[in-house]
Amino acid sequence: MVHFVGAGPGAKDLITVRGSRLLQEADVVIYAGSLVNPELLSLCRKEAELYDSSRMTLPEIISVMEKACSAGKNTVRLHSGEPSLYGAVREQMDQLDRKGIAYDSCPGVTAAFGAASVLNMEYTLPGVSQSLILTRMSGRTPVPADESIESFAAHHCSMAVYLSGGMLPELARRLAVGGLSGDTPVAIIYKATWPDEKRVHTTISGMAEEAAKAGIDRTAIVLVGDAVIGSGYHHSSLYDPGFETGFRKAKEESE
Repeated sequence: MVHFVGAGPGAKDLITVRGSRLLQEADVVIYAGSLVNPELLSLCRKEAELYDSSRMTLPEIISVMEKACSAGKNTVRLHSGEPSLYGAVREQMDQLDRKGIAYDSCPGVTAAFGAASVLNMEYTLPGVSQSLILTRMSGRTPVPADESIESFAAHHCSMAVYLSGGMLPELARRLAVGGLSGDTPVAIIYKATWPDEKRVHTTISGMAEEAAKAGIDRTAIVLVGDAVIGSGYHHSSLYDPGFETGFRKAKEESE
């Protein structure tokens, strides 16, 4: 059996309980060495076989999985963050399907939520934004034309832009073309929840310059929108005394 496991955003203790258990039980671990916190490997048994996938091709990864499963070994494929987001897991699963190898998935905390946690931020503030777009800039892997930064920016909701730390001038330009003003709040989080994390609070017009000053050019997530500064919102109706739910009767203001 192959277990695809999300390592979480960085901090060792932000892997899920299930993911931690699977790592501890694994005979073989294939981990994304360029992205996964190496401290997580301390959860593995001393006799576990470890492979750094940053130095491997897809056929090599599948070969390790196939040999391990043929030998009756338990395998963990450890991806950064949440594997279903930019994890390239589908192509691995398709290969395993062709070979008749069983697998399952264990979710992880994605970088957008790791970043929100270090900022104590809420993406969906009433009266500000009730939607969150997770996206990325087009690079070596293209983005469909209908999913351009400009088209998403036009919604004026919260955005978390992945894999784009090295393209901030272009990202700023495209956000502006999409209709966002230059003073729209931005937070750039380098390696969220890692010990060497960096945070930059800025605006669309200042994001490229401020990130350069902080030495951030990759491994960063860019959060865009008014929710970043957490002001100008309405309180949730759910906790309003006059709001009745299936668990609580509405109360008069005088009560």
